[in-house]
Amino acid sequence: MNEPTVEGRKLSRSFGWLALLGTLLVIAGVIGLVYTGVATLTSMLLFGWLLLVGGLVGLLHAIESRGTNYFWLGVVVAALNIAAGVVVIKHPEGTAEALTMFAALLFLTGGVFRLVGSVVVRGPQMGWTLLQGAFGLLLGLLVLFDWPHSSLYVLGCFFSLALLFDGLGLIAFGLGGRRIVSMVSGRPDETAPNADEPINSPEDERK
Repeated sequence: MNEPTVEGRKLSRSFGWLALLGTLLVIAGVIGLVYTGVATLTSMLLFGWLLLVGGLVGLLHAIESRGTNYFWLGVVVAALNIAAGVVVIKHPEGTAEALTMFAALLFLTGGVFRLVGSVVVRGPQMGWTLLQGAFGLLLGLLVLFDWPHSSLYVLGCFFSLALLFDGLGLIAFGLGGRRIVSMVSGRPDETAPNADEPINSPEDERK
């Protein structure tokens, strides 16, 4: 009987750590929404370091697989990732401006395609698709008209919102997991028959 209790405590502790991590992500997301400029530069630096580390790991894999047909392709891809990572780390502001312009163009094209597609197809979700298209088009125009100043807060806002929603998801998962573990380990199944009590047969009940 001790082993399930120990395992339940371990699972509950693991879910508690997930909830704690989610709380930290939520706090980071809220701080990022307040200081969007800092969040933008932080996200760019993280992006640059991810590219750099990924390029170095890819280069090591390419070196280990030398002699194969994919050796030079792996070297080229790794070199491009390393170069892009170095550029992003050295010029985070310029990278943020370029990515903000790219995001604005994505919003514009996505909004136009949704608007045109909803009018042409006229499906059951036409109203919702029109609303999505109009929102994407408006968001793209707002970002584009305020560019390059919009690069100081757009990416940081998206990055902070991602942290916020991921944190809320981890908190819900951790608290829900702890609740399930406590229910399973703390409450025995009352519907199961007791081994000490005799089981009456139908004939005994008639008597």
